[in-house]
Amino acid sequence: MIEQIYKYFSIEIIYLWLNLSILPFWFMLIFFPQSKICRLFILSIFPILILSSVYCFVAYLAFQNHYNFFEIFRLYSSLNNLLNLFSDKLFLILFWIHFLAINLFCGGWIVSDSQKFGTPKILVFFPLIITYLVGPLGIMLYWLVRIFYSKKINLYD
Repeated sequence: MIEQIYKYFSIEIIYLWLNLSILPFWFMLIFFPQSKICRLFILSIFPILILSSVYCFVAYLAFQNHYNFFEIFRLYSSLNNLLNLFSDKLFLILFWIHFLAINLFCGGWIVSDSQKFGTPKILVFFPLIITYLVGPLGIMLYWLVRIFYSKKINLYD
């Protein structure tokens, strides 16, 4: 039975499920940020636990396939090494899970922070969508909205 599970959860299937399963979280953040369900399931540790579990499962699969985890540290030495690492599907899916988790965490922070400052949802709508697609640009856009809406600049919180 466990063998059937391993065959079903291939890297391509995990990638597909990750991309489909993250959409309801972002849908809730963008359209229903003040709902109780959003606070319970998205602004809590729940989505990070799910993504962390998938990350551990993929790392376990990599370990089973005798993946050399010390090779990952080569990515800091040159751009070509990073390119070589991205050609490996296991590393690529680990990176993708990392990317999804960080962006979702940042989207949750944007929603929490906007609620703290009473920022209208329409002003948070576009930064959230951009954060979903291109994380750092969305955070920067939200920071600009926050500066002009709250009329103060905080370099730290």
